[in-house]
Amino acid sequence: MVLSKTPNTVDFSTLEMTCAYLSEQKARMRYKYIKGADAALSTALTQRGWRRFGEYYSRPQCAGCEACLSLRIDAENFEFTKNARRVFRKNLSTRIYIRPPSLTPQHLDLYNRYHIHMREKRGWKHYQLSMQSYYELYVAGHGAFGQEILYFVDQQLVGVDLVDMLEDGLSSIYFFYDPDFAHLSLGKYSLYQQIFLAQKHHLRWVYLGYYVKECPSLRYKSEYKPHQILQGLPQLDQEPLWLP
Repeated sequence: MVLSKTPNTVDFSTLEMTCAYLSEQKARMRYKYIKGADAALSTALTQRGWRRFGEYYSRPQCAGCEACLSLRIDAENFEFTKNARRVFRKNLSTRIYIRPPSLTPQHLDLYNRYHIHMREKRGWKHYQLSMQSYYELYVAGHGAFGQEILYFVDQQLVGVDLVDMLEDGLSSIYFFYDPDFAHLSLGKYSLYQQIFLAQKHHLRWVYLGYYVKECPSLRYKSEYKPHQILQGLPQLDQEPLWLP
């Protein structure tokens, strides 16, 4: 893929910090702040292991550790199992709306309640997010390709799924849900909806971000097959290699 010069880009790296996925490891992230990225550039970066949050793209550059593996599901060849059909039946009354990313008090309340729940359930660190911080992370930078998938039950917002509709696939950015509706398996349901949406739009891949085998919050991703893993950390002028 040949790209024109990346627009309005600032490259930088963080200092070493405790890894959010493996507490015994140190992590260091490389960032690209990009103002005005289009779908073509976002596709190229995602194909090479970068993750978009707002106007920032990041990927790990950790010394002596390669545990974070970029994983993508082959949506074109994915077959829904009996388990998937059970999840769909649970959500017969769940309504779905797709639109560009937005921000309401309901979004922020749901986000913070979800993270308080995950702090208690899995020990996640939680910092109360402000309206400005949420906007910078999940609304800014979506261009013409970013979307949010909203899940409602009886007119109540119970889930928000942020995705990018790219040239060759759908990139899963972040999903959060109402802990009071955990019985609906909304995490699985949202992923099945992403695969269904990719199939509907004839997109081959669903990019799931990082798979870390030893991290309970991320190891589930390898269960969705067929899938591929990105080899190494290719630059924009290098062809990415994905292997089963």
